[in-house]
Amino acid sequence: MSNAEQIPQNYEQRPDPQLLTGDNEGQVDYEPHPNQSISVSQEHEHIVKCITNLYSGSASEEDMKVYAEKAIYDDPWSYCDTRYKIAGQWYGIPKVMASSRTLATEIVEDSPTSIKFKLQQEYKPKVLHISKPVNSLVTLTLDDEGKVKYHKDMWNEKDYSHEGLGKIFKTLNGDYLTGVTNPPDSL
Repeated sequence: MSNAEQIPQNYEQRPDPQLLTGDNEGQVDYEPHPNQSISVSQEHEHIVKCITNLYSGSASEEDMKVYAEKAIYDDPWSYCDTRYKIAGQWYGIPKVMASSRTLATEIVEDSPTSIKFKLQQEYKPKVLHISKPVNSLVTLTLDDEGKVKYHKDMWNEKDYSHEGLGKIFKTLNGDYLTGVTNPPDSL
């Protein structure tokens, strides 16, 4: 089994949105409520800060250092299997967005090996100039050195499969976006 195949098997968590964000009536609530956020260590707080900086278009090498070199980023649009390919996603935000800003976060679960938080991000594309807030559930799985090994971003209560045409599209996006966004080779 290759390293790229072992990472999902060993590090991918498939969080239960109902358990983490739901109410007694079976509704899932991805909107963050910062006043309900649980306390985390300074190390985990730093990781969340770097990740939200990236969502907000920082595209900095310093923020990218929270990822292990062989890490996975998995969202509805892309699947990346190295830190360099992940950087391709983050370095693309300033190229297509007039602005991207984190409106709120709520950490809903924390352990030595993972951080799960709700994120509300406001995106304003360069072409449309219309702001759109997006709520998601972010799961960061950490390796033994405290680096992000698997980053899953779920935009609704569905988990996105790694099969069929969706997987092909996500992998192509992850594999080739670096040619457009040009992140530093040092990543």
